[in-house]
Amino acid sequence: MTAGGIFWCLLAILVTQCTAACPKECECNPKTKVVDCRGRGLYDIPRRLQLDTQELYLQNNRIRGLGSMAFRETPLLRVLNLANNSITSISANSFQGLRSLLVLNLANNSIREIDRRLFNPVRTLSELNLSHNSIAGLPAALADSVGNLTSLSLCHNRLQRLDRGLLESLTKLQALFFHSNPWKCDCQLIGLKLWLETFLFKGGKIDEIRCAKPEDLKERDLQRVPYELFHSCLTTNYNYLFAKIQHLDAEHRHLHTHGLGERPREGPPECESKQRPRPANLRHAIATVVITGVVCGIVCLMMLTAAIYGCAYAAITAKYQRELKTVEQTAPSEENGSTEEKEPLDSSVP
Repeated sequence: MTAGGIFWCLLAILVTQCTAACPKECECNPKTKVVDCRGRGLYDIPRRLQLDTQELYLQNNRIRGLGSMAFRETPLLRVLNLANNSITSISANSFQGLRSLLVLNLANNSIREIDRRLFNPVRTLSELNLSHNSIAGLPAALADSVGNLTSLSLCHNRLQRLDRGLLESLTKLQALFFHSNPWKCDCQLIGLKLWLETFLFKGGKIDEIRCAKPEDLKERDLQRVPYELFHSCLTTNYNYLFAKIQHLDAEHRHLHTHGLGERPREGPPECESKQRPRPANLRHAIATVVITGVVCGIVCLMMLTAAIYGCAYAAITAKYQRELKTVEQTAPSEENGSTEEKEPLDSSVP
């Protein structure tokens, strides 16, 4: 064999070894493109991963943070599981290069905040699990990069409110899990309640949203709280609510005309869900707001009528009193004048 042939053979062997490399802490399956590093006490993302890896399982480790381009060695990842670690910080560029990622599991960590740019490189993401963290809110701009989500889990976090605009942008969403958050059921949550009813009517799947505040609504499911209990919201934001309800009514007419879409697939097993194909209280909500408006209008009209009547009565009474006083003042003078005229006539009588 020539020197050139030996060189190319050695090069081929070297390339084969590099391609088949697998971190010693993990188990790799070249056929299924799966790398399993679960429960190995890892503090960081393992290196020397195969370039064609499609599924990477890193749950039950001690990973504390994700740096910039943490997965640059595995650009073809489709499933990434980082559940049950100690992640507190995630760089905005952590998932840079993962253009095929479909499933991301970040459950059971210590994440407090999600950067609005975090999922910009991951436009294909379909399932996102952020349950069992310390997330207090999600930025509305997040919707620009997760528009393909079909399943979102936010169970066991610190959410009190959620931007309705974010949910409206997730047009492909089929399953949403919210339970075990300290929801504040005030006027600002009515928008979420209206959205949930439309989502359920379209066949979406959700679990319960139990109120933590105010005290009189504590432990009550937001979906079962009647709109009558938001009376102050209805009086101060009537125009806003009426516009939203008109939007819901248009959605319902459209769905009745074109029919319902396909039924959603099952949600993640870690969050129990219940499916309600059509909310029973949507018509009640529309009727409640309309009746409230009519009653308020009638009350205002009655108050205006009473005010006009009172003013008119007062004016007539005042005029009558003035005329009566004038008559009383003129009556004695007329009586005196008539007496003086009669005296000369009496004296002329023989």
